[in-house]
Amino acid sequence: QVQLVESGGGLVHAGGSLRLSCAASGIIFSRYTMGWYRQAPGKQRELVATITGSGNTNYADSMKGRFTISRDNAKNTVILEMNSLSPEDTAVYYCYAQGTLRSYWGQGTQVTVSS
Repeated sequence: QVQLVESGGGLVHAGGSLRLSCAASGIIFSRYTMGWYRQAPGKQRELVATITGSGNTNYADSMKGRFTISRDNAKNTVILEMNSLSPEDTAVYYCYAQGTLRSYWGQGTQVTVSS
C-alpha cells in the first residue's frame, strides 16, 4: 500500500518560513519523481516544485528563489523549504509521486499565511 504523508503545515505570519515534509512508503522511492503541488480555495491545483530521483529540480516561476525542494532517498522523504511567505501562498500543499506507470497523491497539509 502506497502512502504519502505530509507534515509541517501550519499558520505563519507574512515573511515567515515553513518546512514541509513528505514521508513515502510502499514505493521504490528513488525511482519516482517527487513533487509538491498546492491548491488555494476556489483555485485549481498548481505545481510548486518537482525533483527527480537523481535530484534535478523544477520550480513554478512564482516559487523560484523562495522555495527549495530536496529529497533524501535513504529516508524516503521529500522536503519543501518555504521562505518569504505571503498570504498568496495560503493553500493546501500536496505531496506527489510520479512513477513510470503510476502516480500518487498525499492527503495534503494546510499552510496559512497571515498578513
